[in-house]
Amino acid sequence: MKPTVLALLAPSLALLLLAGCALGPDYERPSLATPAAWRSGTPPTPGEAPEELANLAWWRQLEDPVLDALVAEALTNNRDLKIAAARIDEAAGVLGTTRAQRFPQLGASLNGSRAQASDAGLTPLPTTVNRINSQYSAALNVAWEIDLFGRLRRADEASRADLLSSEESRRGLVLSLAATVANAYIGLRELDSELEIARQTLKTREESLRIFDLRYQGGVVSEMEVAQVRSEMEAARIAVSNLELASAQQENALSALLGRLPGPITRGKALADMGLPLPPVSLPASVLERRPDIRQAEQNLIANNARIGVAKAAYFPTVSLTGLLGSSSVAFSNLFTGPAKVWSYGGDLAVPIFSAGAIAGQVQAAEARQVQALEQYRKAVENAFREVDDALIGGDKSREVLDARIRQVDALKTYARSANLRYAGGYSSFLEVLDAERSLFQAQIYESQARGQALIAATTLYKVLGGGWQVIDAAVVAEASAPVK
Repeated sequence: MKPTVLALLAPSLALLLLAGCALGPDYERPSLATPAAWRSGTPPTPGEAPEELANLAWWRQLEDPVLDALVAEALTNNRDLKIAAARIDEAAGVLGTTRAQRFPQLGASLNGSRAQASDAGLTPLPTTVNRINSQYSAALNVAWEIDLFGRLRRADEASRADLLSSEESRRGLVLSLAATVANAYIGLRELDSELEIARQTLKTREESLRIFDLRYQGGVVSEMEVAQVRSEMEAARIAVSNLELASAQQENALSALLGRLPGPITRGKALADMGLPLPPVSLPASVLERRPDIRQAEQNLIANNARIGVAKAAYFPTVSLTGLLGSSSVAFSNLFTGPAKVWSYGGDLAVPIFSAGAIAGQVQAAEARQVQALEQYRKAVENAFREVDDALIGGDKSREVLDARIRQVDALKTYARSANLRYAGGYSSFLEVLDAERSLFQAQIYESQARGQALIAATTLYKVLGGGWQVIDAAVVAEASAPVK
């Protein structure tokens, strides 16, 4: 009976039917405690996270097209994002290599050689022997490691988790980059608002100084009052210079995020005109399962859990099968004739007997790495709950502060008007006017800062919920993930 490749594989197929177990623990998601209620008062709700929370491009709620364009530009030009995409490709390649080991490896070879022996050696060749020899061969060969104890399956499981972990890492980078750009832009518009207030204050105080100089020359006011007005004017000038410096530095920082050289940044809506996103009415704890850092930590746990099985499989035998089917002939014309056929098949059984604790050490190390990954996963979940709770409280309190600042500015405007009227009527000194104007200027600055903090708190909430990266335009992500040229 002439063997065929299928005949050679028949014993392997029989062994494969027996290979149903995989050493090591099967992965089960750890049970974790969840808060009964958020401290901000937002009620937790059961069920899945609604899509509007997890898939929301939260920066678009600020209703500024310029910010939308800046986020898209950052995702296109950012080098860290391109590096993360390359890591995904690397992990995919490793997975393909690992998965291929579970299947028979089939190869083919075709060899030919021609040689002439020496007739001047110690033992001359008989005259009847041809000094020139030829040899030709063609063969199909197959090799297969039978995964009786699941070593290769566990390795495949670990590589797949590594790939998913790399993908979650990239998603986390997208989320973090978008948040950083949005917050930097809000900070820039906050500085612009403060600078506008400072410039307007400087202009008003320059006019006041001009009037007081004229009144001093007419003997209406004292030199002390002129000096007081001049001092307040110079304070406003100092504030303008400091804010111009801070604004230029903020532009340079934002340019770096966009992959640009330092330079000016296009502005969109004023800070007061931006939309202020409202927090969700209710928030299920399951929304945190969308966070890339939690999903990445879980995939790392799955990978390390699977590698325990890979390490334990070293205690057990490995079974490998090999086979060859082909032809061999001294004449190429006879290579594919019946008499030239050759075949062979065999098996290899390797059993560890004594390793001086090497295998035990590998198992111990794998189990320790699994414990580390488990604690990292728990830490990521606990940190996520903390960040969401902080963001919910921060959003509520920042809006309360903003409302109070707005009311404070309104009150100080009334105070300043009254102080000027009382001074003009001779009922109070100019010190009261200076105090009122100084308080109003500082309160207007604080109001701009409070508005910026409220916007940042709102965007931070949606960032810590893990939303936004799913809805980024496919073209932007594809371009950002393209290989570096």
